[in-house]
Amino acid sequence: MSVKRVLRKTIRKEKEENRVTEPLTETPELSAKYAWFFDLDGTLAEIKPHPDQVVVPDNILQGLQLLASASDGALALISGRSMVELDALAKPYRFPLAGVHGAERRDINGKTHIVHLPDAIARDISVQLHTVIAQYPGAELETKGMAFALHYRQAPQHEDALMTLAQRITQIWPQMALQQGKCVVEIKPRGTSKGEAIAAFMQEAPFIGRTPVFLGDDLTDESGFAVVNRLGGMSVKIGTGATQASWRLAGVPDVWSWLEMITTALQQKRENNRSDDYESFSRSI
Repeated sequence: MSVKRVLRKTIRKEKEENRVTEPLTETPELSAKYAWFFDLDGTLAEIKPHPDQVVVPDNILQGLQLLASASDGALALISGRSMVELDALAKPYRFPLAGVHGAERRDINGKTHIVHLPDAIARDISVQLHTVIAQYPGAELETKGMAFALHYRQAPQHEDALMTLAQRITQIWPQMALQQGKCVVEIKPRGTSKGEAIAAFMQEAPFIGRTPVFLGDDLTDESGFAVVNRLGGMSVKIGTGATQASWRLAGVPDVWSWLEMITTALQQKRENNRSDDYESFSRSI
């Protein structure tokens, strides 16, 4: 049974409803026809009060590496985090990446594609944000070079004020755009998105010609779902909330269970192949 058929059987379509689904219970038979894209926070790892506290379990990283190897390297992490952070969280493995919502990207060959923001503009935005955010205790400013994130997880009462601040920044600098997320509002270069990053990967080897599969949990992932849907792929929303995704998993533990089933199937397939090779060799001598 293919991954697509298993997902169709065990993850219910939920475009109108907001039900969660049961964890996957069947082991898919993998082919080499998929291109895999994963968000990190809220998808591969549980969200924590502070981004520095997030950890991807070792067995999940091992599973991603196994899945990448079985797919000729067609697996990438797609995140709002910087590529430096993603590499640190994925150690000791090194995957293709899209960081800062697609403003920076590293392809399978290690070549980086960066959307640069003029230093003067980045400096002026940073100064203004640092000055104003000090008025909102508990809120945090994260600078990412060409992008900025205003976090209010520890100060939800400041959501409206921070949204207004971000809107004012995009009015002053129209080359910047606003992106909402879970307890965060981000200011990023206009025209960058996770969807654009996935589309770029899908035009390159080893992703080209494959069926894209994208798992994500946040508003920032919706552009990725739209691209994957357009390409005839499989878009999977993690958690509750309205979405363009065609499928849904209840939470991070369900993602882990799904990946564990896939890696178990891969390992069994490898063992069977080795056994078949040994039997063929034995008959030939």
